[in-house]
Amino acid sequence: MASIDYNERIPNNVDLAENRRLLRALEDWQPKFLEWWKDMGPEGFQAKEVYLRTATSVDAKGWAQFDYTRMPEYRWGIFLAEPEPGRQVNFGDHQGQPAWQEVPGEYRGTLRRLIVTQGDTEPASVEQQRHLGRTCPSLYDLRNLFQVNVEEGRHLWAMVYILDAHFGRDGREESEALLQRRSGDHDKPRILGAFNERTPDWLSFFMFCFFTDRDGKYQLASLAESGFDPLSRTCRFMLTEEAHHMFVGESGVGRIVQRACEIMREHKTDDVRRHGGVDLPTMQKYINFHCSVSLDLFGSEVSTNAANFYTMGLKGRFEETKRKDDHRLKDGTYTVATLAGDKIITREEGALVSLNERLRDDYIADCQRGVNRWNEIIKSHGIDFTLTLPHRGFRRAIGAFAEVKVSPDGRVISEAEWDAHHHEWLPTAEDEAYVGSLMQPVTEPGKMANWIAPPARGINSRPADFEYVRLG
Repeated sequence: MASIDYNERIPNNVDLAENRRLLRALEDWQPKFLEWWKDMGPEGFQAKEVYLRTATSVDAKGWAQFDYTRMPEYRWGIFLAEPEPGRQVNFGDHQGQPAWQEVPGEYRGTLRRLIVTQGDTEPASVEQQRHLGRTCPSLYDLRNLFQVNVEEGRHLWAMVYILDAHFGRDGREESEALLQRRSGDHDKPRILGAFNERTPDWLSFFMFCFFTDRDGKYQLASLAESGFDPLSRTCRFMLTEEAHHMFVGESGVGRIVQRACEIMREHKTDDVRRHGGVDLPTMQKYINFHCSVSLDLFGSEVSTNAANFYTMGLKGRFEETKRKDDHRLKDGTYTVATLAGDKIITREEGALVSLNERLRDDYIADCQRGVNRWNEIIKSHGIDFTLTLPHRGFRRAIGAFAEVKVSPDGRVISEAEWDAHHHEWLPTAEDEAYVGSLMQPVTEPGKMANWIAPPARGINSRPADFEYVRLG
């Protein structure tokens, strides 16, 4: 496996020094990226030393390098997974042809749009999370936040490399625009709605990592199947980093659940808030909100765009090569949820136009496995409460359910019933204010905020009282 050359100004494993035009373009973009990081990266911690992980190679053993670094000095770079000899396009009209090393001219605009949309999510999440450091529940969590942030920054580099290397002037202009949009900005918002939402507290951050970064996993996995080989190799390496982000989310929520259960047993009460914890009904509301926002990221249930991406060989299914079918899907069907009057039913649609829904199904099943693990924590404490995912039609803004009101249990309801009950299903201003009141920083090594349990283990086998961020 190729090592990453950290002696270069831009670390890489793609022989960047051999392409002078591309090197100049990326070196011109680099100071603009660093200026964006200074303005929109973690607020108040740019000069602090953080115990961060840096990839040393692109194989499974390439995560061994942990050391202290200041975030603006983190060695962001360009890392592609090793090429697969003889790789072919594995689906669509070009199935069986050699994978493309250059962009097919007829797909140039479509492929660029896919890359820009994915690339735009990476800096957006950094912007959404930039204030969280000031209210960290522990140094362990603070370090994890910053690890997520610097890796999202590197994912931006990954997409910018593809744009600059393969799309000429258009790609360079898109790279500039990725630094100009801002999460939640009225005039220049980020492209996808979920990345313009606020992330005001650590419960929201953990939910974001669990739900929204998990969407990133499925989108990247679909792009990793692309017949455009540089994009496939880029996304395959990004997926390795994405796994940590989802771990931060699932374990973070699990630790909050654990602490709520401990408080309930210790004080023999359901009134967790009285003792400074996050109660399980509030956790359910946050699940409902973040899950529904993330479900919209998959697009409409029936989509000709998704069909076209697949037929062109640009974006496949999750684990495409493991599927046992013809990988063309022109004659197949897939079951899709839809509306019939005031009822939610399922019907068969063409397999090609249903690819968004198929990917959403894979995502929901993955989310459910994580929720099951949270419920095991609750069960282990002998508490009669079950966390659930909301119905896929709940609070949707895109697709078949965008124009109707659906309850979390999947009933189509009236506007009046929604108005009467949505405060039971979604975080209220009071809920948000309470969670916000818990967000008091805990920065002594080994100490933990009262509302979250300690982690099961430290980072890189470090002890619980390790100084993950040097604040002195």
